[in-house]
Amino acid sequence: MELKAEQINEETKWQDLTEGLKIFEPATSRLFETGEWRTQTPVWEEEKCRQCLFCVPYCPDSCIPVKDKRRGDFDFIHCKGCGICEKACPFGAISMKEGK
Repeated sequence: MELKAEQINEETKWQDLTEGLKIFEPATSRLFETGEWRTQTPVWEEEKCRQCLFCVPYCPDSCIPVKDKRRGDFDFIHCKGCGICEKACPFGAISMKEGK
């Protein structure tokens, strides 16, 4: 029996999970709130940001929302705190802080 991501909940038996919790269906990462894995949290300083959007394609979890060609604050529900966005920002508008 293969479960879909939306079918997994607290009552799901471990025997029904896929090996390594592999995901076999597309576009399900939004269903998994992986932000709890984070040990570092990105901090966005909007006044330093020049809206170049260089950080956006570097985020491996698509946690930097863009609307009307302007970035917003981070999606902390899915951000794992890797720090790649900090390295990508040429204006120092993103820094990492310890903790969630």
